Amino acid sequence: MARWKGVLGEALRFHSDQAQATEVAIGVAVLNRMLDLRRPNSVRVA
Repeated sequence: MARWKGVLGEALRFHSDQAQATEVAIGVAVLNRMLDLRRPNSVRVA
């Protein structure tokens, strides 16, 4: 949630439903891209 609020903040309160839907779609795309770039490759150590 912290990343979501960092990307979108309080912007969703003041827009129409269509604008909110567009902002949410963009926010999801940005967050997914951030996760893809920063996701560590986990390796099990035995």
